[in-house]
Amino acid sequence: MAQKQELHTSVTGSRWWAEVGWRYIVGVLVVIYCIVPLLYILSVSLVPGATLTGSNELFRTISFQNYVDLFNHPDYKHWVVNSLIVSSITAIGTVLMGAAAAYAFSRFRFKGRRGTLTFLLLVQMFPQMLAFVALFLLLLGIQEVFPALGLNSHFGLIAVYLGGALGSNTFLLYGFFNSVPRELDEAAEIDGCSHAQTFWTIIMPLVLPVLAVVSLLSFISSFGDFVIAKVVLQTPDKFTLAVGMYQWAADDRIAPWGLFAAGAVVAAVPVILLFQYLQRYIVSGLTAGAVKG
Repeated sequence: MAQKQELHTSVTGSRWWAEVGWRYIVGVLVVIYCIVPLLYILSVSLVPGATLTGSNELFRTISFQNYVDLFNHPDYKHWVVNSLIVSSITAIGTVLMGAAAAYAFSRFRFKGRRGTLTFLLLVQMFPQMLAFVALFLLLLGIQEVFPALGLNSHFGLIAVYLGGALGSNTFLLYGFFNSVPRELDEAAEIDGCSHAQTFWTIIMPLVLPVLAVVSLLSFISSFGDFVIAKVVLQTPDKFTLAVGMYQWAADDRIAPWGLFAAGAVVAAVPVILLFQYLQRYIVSGLTAGAVKG
């Protein structure tokens, strides 16, 4: 009887490893794969005068001199402020434009609706950076008429970001808007609400989770973008963080890697804080939406 029980336990253990246990191993490997680069960057940021080849030993030296030099740098603060302004306005504009377009496609029936949706689906298949030459020429022409939206302008960069994000985010929000019962719109119409009142007071609170996701993704993508920002922005006072820090690492022979690593660590703080805040907000929004729906 004991032998049978031992055999049964052995079979169960092997089956557990085959069905569940390997997932833990994969999870641990993924965590190590993600954490080691972060630890390396943090370690390099704590080494004064660090080099790429001489910083293989993690946390060999701990010094905050790179952070002191970073905050005393005359341009770094401007780059951070520029990135926060551009990313915040882009995130807000993306949410408002995408939500308005998705609401129109979800609730209204008009000629060309399906064709427009198909066009948006096709447009989002091509990365925005494929058109950076056309964007450069377009902004160059606009600059002669309206300089605030031309080259070397934050508003011009924001306009490019908003145009590129409209297609994919509209499709994402469109599917979520379709999950909201139309009976809510009909009840609001009976109560005398206009389309604008229905949109802002009834529909928008119910789709807060997906709005938080869209705003977070839009903020992160614009905050870390380099290619398009490098094409649009021309002078150091207009640079965003990615473009400005690239100037430090452009020449690997004299690049201040310790300062660069410290700047990367500090640049990650706003994204982490926003993610933590929206993570809590998304959970509460999902719960509220499930109860109200």
